[in-house]
Amino acid sequence: MRALSTAATGMAAQELNVETISNNIANMNTIGFKRQRAEFQDLLYQNVERMGSQTSDAGTVVPTGIQIGSGVKTGSVYRIRDQGSLTQTGNQLDLAVNGRGLFEVQLPTGETAYTRAGNFSVDDTGNIVTTDGYTVMPKTTIPQNATQITISATGQVQAAIPGQTAPQIVGQLQLATFFNEAGLEATGGNLFLQSNSSGAPVVGKPGDVGYGSIQQGYTEASNVDAVTEITSLITAQRAYEMNSKVVTAADQMLSTTSQMKS
Repeated sequence: MRALSTAATGMAAQELNVETISNNIANMNTIGFKRQRAEFQDLLYQNVERMGSQTSDAGTVVPTGIQIGSGVKTGSVYRIRDQGSLTQTGNQLDLAVNGRGLFEVQLPTGETAYTRAGNFSVDDTGNIVTTDGYTVMPKTTIPQNATQITISATGQVQAAIPGQTAPQIVGQLQLATFFNEAGLEATGGNLFLQSNSSGAPVVGKPGDVGYGSIQQGYTEASNVDAVTEITSLITAQRAYEMNSKVVTAADQMLSTTSQMKS
């Protein structure tokens, strides 16, 4: 009974679909989170009667043939990188990227990671860091006696120093873009790593052509839409139920066959 295995692949696919949706919903309030979408592909087909095969000496051919599919598989779980809404926080070290680009972060291993979560802080030496204490690159150190920090739309970091009339420039933030941002490897903690699929990073100044601008005092909210996710969840649940009905029907058919008497 081929229907049993075919329906089983459908149930497995919808289970993964629900897991993807649940991760999106769980991260509705995660700063800079980008929702994911499961995409599926049909499996191989068995050619019972191949289309185009000749059926007579007169040259007539089968117009459509008979192909029986073997189910579905997960093709990919694609990350949708739409812009999330900007939420005003008033924190002078909260930064949002309005447009393309990711902040560069140096990991303890020396690797460079990338993030859209701009809820930054300063460590005990005045360096701008992430919530996990990873240094935001290029390294920017805020003077301890600074009374105010100003970060422009182009990423220039200025600090107001007592006794100085003009703010002091203490750093310049940069953004990295990738040809295929969806190919970045998510590692958790709002961080991504370069992969063969993403391509090499192209680093530039915020506000330049192809790069977003910096919004100080804002964070980028998750781009998860609750209505869309709940609708997708209901659709996935119903698809799972329908595949389970196929399993039940196939089981009943097999039961009927096994009970037949000669």
